[in-house]
Amino acid sequence: MLRLTELKLPLRDGEPDRQDAALRAAVTRRLRLEEGELLDLQVARRGYDARKRSDIQLIYSLDLELRDEARVLRRHAEDRNLGPTPDTGYRFVARAPENLRRRPVVIGTGPCGIMAGLVLAQMGFRPIILDRGKVVRERTKDTWGLWRRSELQPESNVQFGEGGAGTFSDGKLWSGIKDPQHLGRKVLEEFVRAGAPPEILTVSKPHIGTFRLVTMVESIRATVESLGGEYRFGCRVDDLDIEVSPDGTRRMRGVVLHTGERIAADQVILAVGHSARDTFAMLADRGVYLEPKPFSIGFRIEHPQSLIDRCRFGDAAGNRILGAADYKLVHHGSNGRSVYSFCMCPGGTVVAATSEPGRVVTNGMSQYSRNERNANAGIVVAIEPKDYPGGPLAGIAFQRHWEEQAFRAGGGTYAAPAQRVGDFLAGRPSTALGSVIPSYRPGVTPTDLSTCLPDYAIAAIREAIPVFDRQIRGFAMEDAVLTGVETRTSSPLRIRRDAGCESLNTRGLFPAGEGAGYAGGILSAGVDGIRVAEAVARNAIVN
Repeated sequence: MLRLTELKLPLRDGEPDRQDAALRAAVTRRLRLEEGELLDLQVARRGYDARKRSDIQLIYSLDLELRDEARVLRRHAEDRNLGPTPDTGYRFVARAPENLRRRPVVIGTGPCGIMAGLVLAQMGFRPIILDRGKVVRERTKDTWGLWRRSELQPESNVQFGEGGAGTFSDGKLWSGIKDPQHLGRKVLEEFVRAGAPPEILTVSKPHIGTFRLVTMVESIRATVESLGGEYRFGCRVDDLDIEVSPDGTRRMRGVVLHTGERIAADQVILAVGHSARDTFAMLADRGVYLEPKPFSIGFRIEHPQSLIDRCRFGDAAGNRILGAADYKLVHHGSNGRSVYSFCMCPGGTVVAATSEPGRVVTNGMSQYSRNERNANAGIVVAIEPKDYPGGPLAGIAFQRHWEEQAFRAGGGTYAAPAQRVGDFLAGRPSTALGSVIPSYRPGVTPTDLSTCLPDYAIAAIREAIPVFDRQIRGFAMEDAVLTGVETRTSSPLRIRRDAGCESLNTRGLFPAGEGAGYAGGILSAGVDGIRVAEAVARNAIVN
């Protein structure tokens, strides 16, 4: 088959009763085909170009079956948008030996740990998968306990438990990572097998939403267990068993749980997520090589979703093909700070995402339908290690400081501090909110957010919002709401690894995913989980 990309159709031709005929006609014109040359076509990807609101275009990548593919390729040899369909099939790199001495251990059941465990199980390694939190449905109840009753469970919340932090998010499934092996396709296909909607294989910006993620991670768990894998929840890893040889070589020999139980293992995948702060401290105590890395902090901003739809789509707002509009904004401030939108959630809610008592953290979440009243996004400022000197754990102390500030500003009850955008730009505290009703639960406290971030971050955001208003009219509307604080955009440190995905100074330890500093989001974390699982399989066979 041949892959044809960048084929455009008017928005009206994307309707189910028109799309096939319109695509066939467009392909025939584009490739100058004669009648009968086009045998079949399949949509590989569909996106849209809404830069011109009065003429929104759908953009397709198609796989074509032609009567004489070689002749068409020769005729269009200069067309860089036409070529052989890439082979995106996944091939396992190894099979577990029958005499496998010790089963690999995976720590964490977020997207990275889930995919690492699944691929290891599919290769016959029967992994032991540990998570400090609970199974996803019990975890969901605990999470709602914080949202509804201000009751935080430190081991079972938005950050910890089956599915990881991505379970309570928009469920975005796209990424800008380089993926020459098409591992992202493997992730998406496994998600579809587990119950995700098949459209995630073709739409350009796929998402799942929280409720569908819950059933999906349960299905993947059942698959792993059917292949001999073992899940153990409520098992926090508090120590590593590291053997040090006379020449100083450090090698994993197992993990120690909070109960004191030791699990022997020669290969351990560390996929703990970006909020496992006590685990990071333990790694530092055990001498595992860590280094600080950049991350971002800021607020969540909420607008009426209808405003964003009109600004992005014009008269096409509400079109079911387009769905709820999103946005991506960046501003380089005069003080040298970059401000950008992060984890934009169309038709979603702002959620309480703390994992530690006495601290407030926000995040965004959407269901598959994306039909809530408000749009929300993080408006965050880039932070560099020079902003928090003091070693690899200093970024955690920096995050905690501002989370504690937000807790106090919100009244000390897990309510979040909030401010109208008009008041924030004018530098005055909010005493009441306006037409935009904040979605954060367990509630917000109108106040002055300038105490909740460093001065340079406040100044940069104040400068950025009017600039963003030029791109999305109404972005700086008086009654839009800012809610604080957004601190968990990514891990504040990196657990460095080599080309074989092993820790630089601890053989057999495989740092992976977002917590280790090698992913950002569900898809890239899943891809990294596969990559590290492959490295573990190769390592297990050699050793």
